[in-house]
Amino acid sequence: MSSPRQSRPPAGQPPASGPAATHPAGEPTAHPSENSDTTKISATSETSDTANSQLTQTVDPDERPHPEGARPESARPDTTGSSAGNGAPLGVHPVDESRPLGRILLFGIQHVLVMAATPISAIFLMSATLGLSAGLTVDLLSAAFVLSGVGSLIQSLGPWKFGPRLPFVMLPGGAPLILFLAIAEQHGVRIATGAVVLTAVFSFVVLPVFSRLLAYFPALVIGTMIVIVGVNLVKVGAVLVTGQPGSPGFANPTNLGLGMATIGFTVVFYLLFTGILRQLAVMLGLFAGTALAAAVGAIDGAGATGGALVNLPHLMPFGSPEFNLVAALPLMLYSLASMAEATGQTVINAEAVGKKIDKRTDVPKTVRGDALTSLLGGFFGLPLMVTSGENIGIVRVTGVRSRFVTAAAGVVLIIIGFLAPVTRAISVIPTAVVGGTAMVVFAVITVLGIQMLGRSDLDKHTSTFICAVALALGLLPILVPGVYGAFPPNVRILLESGVAVGTFTAAVLNILFHHVRPGVAARLTTARAEGDR
Repeated sequence: MSSPRQSRPPAGQPPASGPAATHPAGEPTAHPSENSDTTKISATSETSDTANSQLTQTVDPDERPHPEGARPESARPDTTGSSAGNGAPLGVHPVDESRPLGRILLFGIQHVLVMAATPISAIFLMSATLGLSAGLTVDLLSAAFVLSGVGSLIQSLGPWKFGPRLPFVMLPGGAPLILFLAIAEQHGVRIATGAVVLTAVFSFVVLPVFSRLLAYFPALVIGTMIVIVGVNLVKVGAVLVTGQPGSPGFANPTNLGLGMATIGFTVVFYLLFTGILRQLAVMLGLFAGTALAAAVGAIDGAGATGGALVNLPHLMPFGSPEFNLVAALPLMLYSLASMAEATGQTVINAEAVGKKIDKRTDVPKTVRGDALTSLLGGFFGLPLMVTSGENIGIVRVTGVRSRFVTAAAGVVLIIIGFLAPVTRAISVIPTAVVGGTAMVVFAVITVLGIQMLGRSDLDKHTSTFICAVALALGLLPILVPGVYGAFPPNVRILLESGVAVGTFTAAVLNILFHHVRPGVAARLTTARAEGDR
């Protein structure tokens, strides 16, 4: 279905089909041809108070028509350019609305609970791989929470040219963590922290060049990348439930039961509740799954007791960073793929909240926020910090679009980083429960990518071919782990990033089919026409 919010594609890329009507404040509405029933309801509600009353009585308020398909907060329509009716200032977009403090804090905690397993598992993996002491592990965990909070504040509040002012949460982990550990094992942990600092600086240096290439990342390329990201993240969530294939306890029935039960609880809450309780269905499902785990004896509470009350992260816990450009090269190359992923996340986040953005200005703000947070994190012994996909899924599921919610999550993360007992309490939530929650919110990312592809004119054979080839190559290392195991290490690092391979393939094929080929064909046609004269 064509999106009214889709920006004009670059030269050679066909425009989205169908015009879009626009509110005075710039918020588009669905074209009548997209959904005639929705149009009839909207027209009736605008012209007749009686019909509006009937609509209220017969339509589930959580399912009323709205732009982009994302359910707004408390099922109210987008208030941009109109009186919000709930105390919001005239003309304020929902993403910029400041909600009541208690509600903002509650929704912020929901974001924290869903993403908290990532920094915990990342630091525990670092500790196990590098043989770190218990004290150093706690120190790094504290730093991970604090820097995640700082990054979330930067991305959500957008000071100066840092952060797109969208509901983003930041965290360590994923491919950057694996690269960090590979560098640390081969060259030492001080060179690994130096590589993080160098990569952050490198991101600032190459960003102006990357910004000029954003014209070649239309919805077709970004949608393909988001689908690959979503599938990869669903796999990550599933591994939290099952464990790694071949490891002891893989696919343990108890863990599988907890993961599936958590998903079931979330579905039940979302089905039965309305309003704020429905918006909290993800968190309530997590709580219910944790309670079930406690009932069946699947929680080890020993780690939640004892220890100090306050823990302060230490600057340069491994000593002063050492800088080695050759050692840092794999991480620097990965940062290019990370920029492309940040592009997709910024666009899809804006789609989820229904806000128009300019990729040429807003995407660089996201990248700068990532780079600044990673630069700070490097001096605290952390791997690269990246924007989280979890919170985008939560925004879409709950419909809570205010960026002040993720800013509140950032404050909560910082507090958790300083309060050791809270960190220890969160760490005892079973990974199977967190994985069940993660699978739901990650799958939403995949759906968002599919929706974007649906607006990419896939009825054109060239667009279908581009998407198919990019998905095939991008999903290969995700679906068949170790497929590039016989390649040299530096080459393998890049090829095993399905997101990087898929994005690069889609971008190159889009340039060839939608830019180079039409230009060559036009010149040949002109030459033949002149020759016939």
